[in-house]
Amino acid sequence: MTRTISYNKPGHAAVRANTEPASRPAPPPGREAPRTAVDLLAGLRAHDSRLLLAERDVHRLAPAVSAWLERGVPPTAVQRTLTNGLPKDPIQHPAAFLAHRLEALLPPPLPTPARGPTFIPPAPLQTCDGCDRAFRAPEPGRCRDCRMSFTAA
Repeated sequence: MTRTISYNKPGHAAVRANTEPASRPAPPPGREAPRTAVDLLAGLRAHDSRLLLAERDVHRLAPAVSAWLERGVPPTAVQRTLTNGLPKDPIQHPAAFLAHRLEALLPPPLPTPARGPTFIPPAPLQTCDGCDRAFRAPEPGRCRDCRMSFTAA
C-alpha cells in the first residue's frame, strides 16, 4: 500500500491511502471487456470533454456497459443516457459519475415472451379420386361428398 499526499488548499495537506497498484496488469485472455463497451466509454469524451476517462477506468466500467448491452439496450441509447443532462459544474470524478449512472439507471431485463399456442399446419391439399375436387386431408382419397354418396349407394 502506498501513500500519496495531495494539496487541495494552500496550507492543507491531505494524506490518502492508495490501495491500487501503480500499474494495472493486463486482463487474462478471454476476460477482456467487449470491444463495443470499451469503444463506447472511450468515445464519450467526443461528446463532452469532461468525460475523459483513463484506460483503467474504461476497463473497470466496461462490464457495467456490457450489462446494459446484454439487456437489449442499443449502444446509442447507453451513450445518450450517459451524456444527457450532465451537470453544468465541472465533473470532478467522471469515472465515479458514470459508474453511478450505469448502476442507478440500469433498465430491467426484457420479459421473456409468452409462448402462444403451437402452430399446427393444415393438412395438404389432395385431389378427390371420384370427382377431381380439391380437399384437405392427410392422405389421398375421396372428398366428403363422394364418400357420402359412395356409402349411401
